[in-house]
Amino acid sequence: MNDDADLSPAADAGRDDLDSREKEAQAIRGLATAYTRMREEIRKVIIGQTDVVDQLLVALFSRGHCLLVGVPGLAKTLLVSTISRILQLSFRRIQFTPDLMPSDITGTDVLQDDPETGHRTFQFMQGPLFTNILLADEINRTPPKTQAALLEAMQERHVTVGTATYRLPQPFFVLATQNPIEQEGTYPLPEAQLDRFMFNIVVRYPSAAEELRILKQTTGGFEPELETALTGKQILALQEVVRKVPVAEHVFIYARDLVRSTRPEESEAPSFIKEYVSWGAGPRAGQYLILGAKARAILEGRFHVTTGDVAAVAHPVLRHRIVTTFHANSQNVSPDRVVDMLLDKTPVPLQEQAARTARG
Repeated sequence: MNDDADLSPAADAGRDDLDSREKEAQAIRGLATAYTRMREEIRKVIIGQTDVVDQLLVALFSRGHCLLVGVPGLAKTLLVSTISRILQLSFRRIQFTPDLMPSDITGTDVLQDDPETGHRTFQFMQGPLFTNILLADEINRTPPKTQAALLEAMQERHVTVGTATYRLPQPFFVLATQNPIEQEGTYPLPEAQLDRFMFNIVVRYPSAAEELRILKQTTGGFEPELETALTGKQILALQEVVRKVPVAEHVFIYARDLVRSTRPEESEAPSFIKEYVSWGAGPRAGQYLILGAKARAILEGRFHVTTGDVAAVAHPVLRHRIVTTFHANSQNVSPDRVVDMLLDKTPVPLQEQAARTARG
């Protein structure tokens, strides 16, 4: 036997491939550990809202943005600022108002004197968009042109002022809030702009037990000490890991079928969709279903994605991409109810059923 056989290029390539997979596996295990630690740190400040926290973290590691919908006083701002503290990320909050201009958030060129030459030159002064985590408070209270400036930054991750383009710091994560009660004098986001948000997260009232804990914790002198869980550089690396998580063919098909079933003009759409939905979700919904499912799987320490992961993120992905009909509104059939019916109607692929049976 040749002692040098293991030194062949093929053997080196196989060993490198094995090392690469092991590094990715270590990164996934590290992310799952960091996720558990992050949840523990957040619980020191935020009482309850477990689903909201989980969905925010899934979106963060999927490189997506979120729309938070809830009445005032449910600790949305506190939650976002807490996440920024435990992740060592910069955080800014913009209160959107009817007189807010695009330059107020993106920044503007300012004429300044050069003390050495005496000449005047324009210098760009960065706006509050230049941060890692941005809380866009009550985004529907500002005119469409300012909303569009924010949405361009969300999609392109840069800001254009005049003829110059400025890259935003990475990671860049936008959390926009909307008050579902007060709609007078607002500028609702059109469906095309809502589609830019990965998740639409509903922030609900706390339970009786949680509200009692809130009263006790927030009316005294208690100030928890938070420990850093991850740095910005680590988050960027983990976002790349999420993209590399393998997905089986039947999971892709399940996500595709779920999205296509929301469209009333499709032949495979159930009869209740044709009755209750006037406009369904586009392809971006399927992309976010897969990305959210990948992030959820590895945050739980799993190396594979299941249809259960897709179903778990279906509500925040689809609820703002489904436009219900007047008949649905008159029957109190909400987009969430439509998603519930779709999940019941969309069959789980045979491969997944077999895997579940094998797991017992």
